[in-house]
Amino acid sequence: MSAPFDSKQSIGLTRELIEVLFPIFEQASAGAIAVDREGRITWINTRYASLLGIKDPHTLIGRPVRAVIPHSRLPEVLRTGQPLLLDIMEHQTQQLVVSRLPFFDDAGQVSGAVAFVLYDDLQPLTPLVSKYRQLYQDLLAAKKALANKARSTRYSLNDFAGASPAALEVKRRARLAAGRDMPVLLLGETGTGKEILAQAIHSLSPRTAAPFVGVNVAAVPENLLEAEFFGVAPGAFTGADRRMRKGKFQLAHGGTLFLDEVGDMPLALQAKLLRVLQEREIEPLGSNQVIPVDVRLIAATSRDLDAMVAEGSFRSDLYYRLNVLEISIPPLRARLSDIGVLCETLLEDICAGQEVRAEVTDAAISVLECYDWPGNIRELRNVLERAFTMGEGSGTLDADAVCRVLPKAVCGSNTPPETAAARPLAEVLAEAEAVAIGAALKSCNSNRSKAARLLGISRSALYEKLARLS
Repeated sequence: MSAPFDSKQSIGLTRELIEVLFPIFEQASAGAIAVDREGRITWINTRYASLLGIKDPHTLIGRPVRAVIPHSRLPEVLRTGQPLLLDIMEHQTQQLVVSRLPFFDDAGQVSGAVAFVLYDDLQPLTPLVSKYRQLYQDLLAAKKALANKARSTRYSLNDFAGASPAALEVKRRARLAAGRDMPVLLLGETGTGKEILAQAIHSLSPRTAAPFVGVNVAAVPENLLEAEFFGVAPGAFTGADRRMRKGKFQLAHGGTLFLDEVGDMPLALQAKLLRVLQEREIEPLGSNQVIPVDVRLIAATSRDLDAMVAEGSFRSDLYYRLNVLEISIPPLRARLSDIGVLCETLLEDICAGQEVRAEVTDAAISVLECYDWPGNIRELRNVLERAFTMGEGSGTLDADAVCRVLPKAVCGSNTPPETAAARPLAEVLAEAEAVAIGAALKSCNSNRSKAARLLGISRSALYEKLARLS
């Protein structure tokens, strides 16, 4: 017969175990912090303070942990008494892997909690994060299938892969857009991931349970655009359906309407779209009935709308209606440091359903970083898929494999990383910084304020760097 469960003895053993393990975790971690039952900081080591940009850790003692670390989940641990053994926490531009444990007193009540930063750099965890992302996507897909939604999103913000300052700024603005029910304008070249971001904003917004409806304006013949947007009344014209055909605004009612390549919209339809945004009602083609609609609009374009407004091919009043919150998505050449993460993510998708799993070598990534990528992420996926196919099932994509499918000028004009001559680190970093600044200015049409946001630095810092480069 087993002995009865003694909760006090269990709590005592748990506390003793934590006390034994604490020095080990503290030494092995990238930082540690402790709070009392009220969520006030009682202790923090110098490594964690350094991660937070604090010179003197003693200045943090007694302060609420949320006032110092806004995204901390230690108050949740205090409230539930349950540990959070593995979590990714964003702090400013950093992504930290954190473990959190509660403390208990003799009465079994939570008396405090401690957190350890296990990793302050996610790059070594890329395969693990990719697997987690795949499992998370599978879970979302299963939920959507069970719910049998007719129109839903496939992508979340996790699918916008990247940890560069430019990518993190895009994600920050996407979260901002998700929390505000206002029009959003996504600007970026073809293949940068505008639809992924649009779906991510919808999935994070209060409208997530409602439909997400996307339409590519450039792909619909001009004479059908009005019917596509506003629907068609029964018998509106010869050959028309005898039933009401709903337009995209009606299909998206209560949810989000995504207008891709809105810069290709003809002027006549621009005027009608403006009226819908102002009055929140539509009139189907061939009908006198006015139908109210509740739609959150996200528009995207790869064209220069400022120039189009100046030349009169895009209405300025519609532009101001659409551009309430603007998100500029950088081209791939402006965030080359994300190529490794993107390759992992894309190869996971390419190999889905196959027995072979592919990985890309560091040498191959170095070759990929030498290319200008006019087709952006869509072109990168194409290159990886071709290299994987030509490799006849090989699980490793090396430099030779990617060189076979890249333009010859790329591999011919760049020394392979294995034979590259060693140079001073300061010289390499300065050269990489100059390239990144040049790419950001080019993608923003020399607008220095936008380029600074893209690079994740202040405008004054950008001016200082440009002065050193001149």
